[in-house]
Amino acid sequence: MSLSPQFLDEVRARTSLSTVIGRSVKLQKAGREYKACCPFHQEKTPSFTINDEKGFYHCFGCGAHGDAIRFLTDARGLPFMEAVKELADAAGLEVPAPDPRAQQKAERAAGLYDVVEAAQRWFVEQLGSIEGANARAYLQKRGIRDWTITNFGFGFAPDSRSRLREALKRFGSDALVETGLLIAPDDDREPYDRFRGRLMIPIRDQRGRVIAFGGRIVGDGEPKYLNSPETPLFDKGRTLYNLDKAAPASRNARRVIVVEGYMDVIALDQAGIGEAVAPLGTALTEGQLERLWKLSPAPILCFDGDSAGQKASVRAALRALPHAGPGRSLGFVTLPAGQDPDDLVRAKGRDALEDLLAAPEPLVDRLWRHEVNAEPLTTPEERAGLKQRLFDHFGAIADPNVREQYRAEFLRRFDELTRPQRPRQQRDYGREQYQGGGRRFQNGRQQSGRFQSNRFGFVRPVSDQAKLVATGGLDPRWLRAVLAGLVRHPQVIAAHSEAVAALPFIEAPAIRLRDSLLSAALFHGELDQERLNTILVDEGAAPLAEALRQERGLAFSFTRRDADPERAQRDLVLVIDTLAAQPGLEAALAAATERLKESGDEAAFQEQQRLRIARDEAEKQLASLVEGDVG
Repeated sequence: MSLSPQFLDEVRARTSLSTVIGRSVKLQKAGREYKACCPFHQEKTPSFTINDEKGFYHCFGCGAHGDAIRFLTDARGLPFMEAVKELADAAGLEVPAPDPRAQQKAERAAGLYDVVEAAQRWFVEQLGSIEGANARAYLQKRGIRDWTITNFGFGFAPDSRSRLREALKRFGSDALVETGLLIAPDDDREPYDRFRGRLMIPIRDQRGRVIAFGGRIVGDGEPKYLNSPETPLFDKGRTLYNLDKAAPASRNARRVIVVEGYMDVIALDQAGIGEAVAPLGTALTEGQLERLWKLSPAPILCFDGDSAGQKASVRAALRALPHAGPGRSLGFVTLPAGQDPDDLVRAKGRDALEDLLAAPEPLVDRLWRHEVNAEPLTTPEERAGLKQRLFDHFGAIADPNVREQYRAEFLRRFDELTRPQRPRQQRDYGREQYQGGGRRFQNGRQQSGRFQSNRFGFVRPVSDQAKLVATGGLDPRWLRAVLAGLVRHPQVIAAHSEAVAALPFIEAPAIRLRDSLLSAALFHGELDQERLNTILVDEGAAPLAEALRQERGLAFSFTRRDADPERAQRDLVLVIDTLAAQPGLEAALAAATERLKESGDEAAFQEQQRLRIARDEAEKQLASLVEGDVG
């Protein structure tokens, strides 16, 4: 069923976002907006802002952002249509009638939920019966505690072809077949029970409703695990086991862990790690990845340490790669050979697993390691094959920025791996000397003597201002100048919010004022002085802003009272962009310097020179704006 954009806009327009969020989150008034501690991550100082006028919420801590529909789907786990229906009912709107065939399907599915819920209750009863003794003994042997058995709804299917069919005959055989509980033979024989002699594990949807089952054989027999077939309720490729419990747990843990099977999930939950899910006997699908990315920007795959588990992790990496982007990646944990998470927790306790989870391998590293180890690299043809596989990988990425980053990273690693090793002479790290073959350099310049650096590496000492920026802070005068410029010229904030957010402020008052300015621009768009003043008064940030406006010691082109507004705004944007880019430029220059140390070749020298010139030009641009000295 699809809904028109006009209807969805009407639902949003009639919905008070603060009322919806306020049902589960304690709000405090902040001018025309509301603030709260974010419901999507743990924090003590409120950074979650709700604006009824715009109909959006935004968290400056974790980046959560959306409208009322998004809040119900993310915070409460409702499917999109359920969220729309709840909001529409509260607003007095009637959801448009669906296509008749879709309506019939929905009504049929609603009845099937009753069938599988009844089956679940029956399986639980059988586990407690005399026939369930062996299944209970198996759970005890696996160390599964009573509260875990209850929490996950373990049950038992007796070894019979008709016991379940007889117990649920009130629903009729057709419904039992449609839910996958019975198997209907191709001939005219009666349907018979699918699950026989198995420990039963219910599979629930994100709302906690039973939709299918997994059965583990008790004793000998094949297959070891048997899942329900796909049904109107159960889409295997879009379902993750334990998602209903893991979703809220992941918000507190700020991670989600993907393991291979039911028992791994259950063992981790019993060990106090409740944010684990598992695919259902198949490789991770795109639909499952989408659900995982709603919970975490980099879900951690913790597959078994055997060959099959590692192959599964590579398949997941390749499936995720085309969709990689900001906030969409994967992390990987490699378990000791032959062990699954349950084995590791049993043998060494939760801390052993937590140590691995604390440092997951990034997606780019997992792919690189796989390809480098895939084949020998002793011949030019084999090395060319590696390069082609790397090109295929980054070429599959849809996001152009991420694709370029992977391209640069893969080619850098390939170059380091395959570059011929040159003999090194007179290398003395105490004096940082190096003489390359052919050309000679000193302090980043070609010389007739040898290449020699000073204690700052192969570049001249940078200015105090550049060092402050590169180490994560701003020169205090630039910090105050930028903030003073923003409160004098708030028109620039909305269009340059990402660069403003990237500035590495380190003092708490400056951070609070910066966040207030960004919040105002996010919810109100382009600002003028009057509106900004009102917002800052409401948020208690007006005194600092006014002090910056009145401060006379900030002699910059964009802080002068008599400055031409257009010119001042242009210069302010230049400073913001330059400072935001400075840490990346310094990091690139440091990396180029390291490459030059290693190789001493012309290409490395040229790259270092280019970056030095860019760094020097940036410093000149900053200096030109001091004391109003603007060209």
